[in-house]
Amino acid sequence: MGRVKNLLGWVVTALLLVCVVAWYFTRDTGSNRITAKKLAETSRSLSTDRRLLQSARQMASVADTTDEQALAAEALRLADHELDQAFASALREAAATTPPATSAPQRALTDRIAQLKKRVAVEQARIAKLTQDAAAKGSGDNGVELAKAQLALEEDELEDAQQDLARQGGDQHATLERALQEHEQAQHEAAQPTKTPVAGPTATISAQIGSWLSLGDRQGQLEAAREQAGNNAAKLGREHDTLEKLITNKPVADAGAAAATGDASGTNEDDTEEEDPAAMLARLRHLSDQRKTLAELDKRIQDSQQLADVYKRWNALVETRQRGVLHLLLGSLAAVLGILIAVILIDRGIHRAFVRLADHKRLHQMRVVATIGVQFIGALLILLIIFGPPNQMTTIIGLATAGLTVALKDFIVAFFGWFALMGRNGLRVGDWVEINGVSGEVIEIGLIRTVLLEMGNWATTGHPTGRRVAFVNSFAIEGHYFNFSTAGQWLWDELQVTLPAAGDPYQTAQQIRQAVERVTETDATAAQQDWERVTKPYGMRLFSAKPAVDLRPGIGGLNLIVRYITRAPQRSEVKSRLFEAIVGLLHKPAGTSAS
Repeated sequence: MGRVKNLLGWVVTALLLVCVVAWYFTRDTGSNRITAKKLAETSRSLSTDRRLLQSARQMASVADTTDEQALAAEALRLADHELDQAFASALREAAATTPPATSAPQRALTDRIAQLKKRVAVEQARIAKLTQDAAAKGSGDNGVELAKAQLALEEDELEDAQQDLARQGGDQHATLERALQEHEQAQHEAAQPTKTPVAGPTATISAQIGSWLSLGDRQGQLEAAREQAGNNAAKLGREHDTLEKLITNKPVADAGAAAATGDASGTNEDDTEEEDPAAMLARLRHLSDQRKTLAELDKRIQDSQQLADVYKRWNALVETRQRGVLHLLLGSLAAVLGILIAVILIDRGIHRAFVRLADHKRLHQMRVVATIGVQFIGALLILLIIFGPPNQMTTIIGLATAGLTVALKDFIVAFFGWFALMGRNGLRVGDWVEINGVSGEVIEIGLIRTVLLEMGNWATTGHPTGRRVAFVNSFAIEGHYFNFSTAGQWLWDELQVTLPAAGDPYQTAQQIRQAVERVTETDATAAQQDWERVTKPYGMRLFSAKPAVDLRPGIGGLNLIVRYITRAPQRSEVKSRLFEAIVGLLHKPAGTSAS
């Protein structure tokens, strides 16, 4: 058994060391601060510092009273106004300065945008001239509608090119405009500050395990959402490229552009004149719709890419939280293992301390009480760490407790009866007692039962019968018992002698009394002192431990009844010595005095 306990102690110690090491390596390494720094850098890269608005929103989320909410609303208004001014300044600076292209695709898009802007300006001037000519001549359409369709096509192509450049990060002005639109939309949706959801408590092991598993599931969902957004962006990119190639390869676009601008390099003039203006207008409008589709695809691609980036940062935040929960869980497990080690060490200390005690009668019971107390406290602490204090479902717990109380009434009464038996006026191992008519020596006092080694009736020799009798400890509360043992296990015993009618019975009785006093003198003195010590706090009268002799008439002579004090374990031995002395006294010749 000792080897098993030692092995258990070493295993628990090793687990504790593992938990402590893992707890150290899962501590906070500043991931949250790094994430916040990245977010701040992202905001500064857009030339707009949003930290004031973020701080105002954070403070508004904790405002409880009406006055605090009013101040929070004022702070949000001022922070929002400051951010609007920052956006205005950033847009003005972006429009005034054109950042150099950093890659070949960006340079190509920049050149294309410049050309498209020139073509748009030319188309606008041409439409104005055609409109003036038509008004002066009083003629009809005169190609105005065709020119307007061509202008719409050029503008859509310009917007598509600008969206392509913004998607590649080369158009800061477009990026700022998009961020401003998102900010205005968010401000419109969040009209009033709302409370920030607070994560559930993770102070207990059960809550920590649940939180850790929940965060793991959330990570999987976020990763799936990020992959979905990325796949959607890739799919939209392929659709954009396919549509752009289709539009680029259409000769109708070049023909229409050349016809609208009068550029002979695009197509032959004879072919253009043969083209139906209505059909040309329809084709130009169709191309314009396709250009708008390209611009919308660019916006959707940017939305999907930003959504994937949001999910990525969200996943990193959840991973940080999961690491923190794991850190708390390892700390709680280390605390549980520490409690187990403390219980094992205290148990060993109790065992060694009680081995050194001189009073071995109550050694076992006291050691059991101390061990059970330490184990109960340790189990209670571990349960508190695992499940926490009971602060919910009090009604259900109360009903369950009431039901268990009724069902386990006998066991509960027996358990509290054990406390009564272990008290100052209770029982000890070795006491001679009578419980429910059964007399014997106490050999075990358990939490639920008390075991006696049955003895014969007190009128007999009092030798053990060899039977073990167990009683539920409820007798200490609901019933009664007799304890024939004081501090020294004293009890009154008696013997009866028949004196012959011949002779002087009074003299014989006096001699027998003197003989009994000589044999029991030591026990009587010790019993007198024990009784005085026990009864003194209660103010009771003193008892005499001297033997008492009574003469009663009987058949064939006088019956002499002698009562004397003796120790319970020595009862039979003392009675045997008294009978020997009395028989020797009765067989002496008449006139001989007792020596």
